[in-house]
Amino acid sequence: MPGYDDDLRLAHVLADAAERVTVSRFRAEDLRVETKPDLTLVSDADREVEELIRAQLRRTRPRDAVVGEEMPRTGSGSRQWVVDPIDGTHSFVRGVPVWGTLIALVDDGVPVLGLVAAPALGRRWWAATGSGAWSGRSLTSAKRIHVSKVSSLDDASLSISSTTSWEAAGRLDAVLDLARSCWRERAYGDFWSYMLVAEGAVDIAAEPELELYDMAALVPIVVEAGGRFTSLDGEDGPFGGNAVATNGHLHDEVLGRLGS
Repeated sequence: MPGYDDDLRLAHVLADAAERVTVSRFRAEDLRVETKPDLTLVSDADREVEELIRAQLRRTRPRDAVVGEEMPRTGSGSRQWVVDPIDGTHSFVRGVPVWGTLIALVDDGVPVLGLVAAPALGRRWWAATGSGAWSGRSLTSAKRIHVSKVSSLDDASLSISSTTSWEAAGRLDAVLDLARSCWRERAYGDFWSYMLVAEGAVDIAAEPELELYDMAALVPIVVEAGGRFTSLDGEDGPFGGNAVATNGHLHDEVLGRLGS
């Protein structure tokens, strides 16, 4: 973990604090949910978790910038923490266990650390540049993960987001054609699709519209597991507004099917 071991330990501490909130609020009868101007949902748990993480970062990394889903950016340094307090809020508020806290560190424009904590699934995934990708409950209890070796679409498992999102992006025919070419197609949802790619359980994951906070934590994990993470236009990293993650072997072919 050259250079980022202390940051990775901090990310786990932040995730521990977030879980104490999210687990207690999951399926809570008094959970408060509002609709934001973009018509997405936000709960009181989303805001509480982001406030908690930002407060800890102010104490421990006061020189670093912070970018989150629910609050304005703070700071202006070359190091920025990118936080999605609850990725999968719609699942969270409906009692579906596919949700998680995403924590990333972007250093000089490069995602160098990512952690995904999904307590309702009993899983956590993380990676830092040069350290490999790992899954477990803690730094001391972890297993290294790797992408699959599948090299043909005929044998590939694809995880896509909702067909309505692909239709809105004008790419529904392309994604359905890709799905027909694959061995199996499912929609596991949000961060989980990409973690399944990193683990080698799924070979391709893609979504047509995402924000930086949706993707920044996923990139180091997929890449350190041996995969590729780009936009639909082939731009590496989480800055293109959408995502394609694969085991690497299938990436160029998938981009050819889905890209503009």
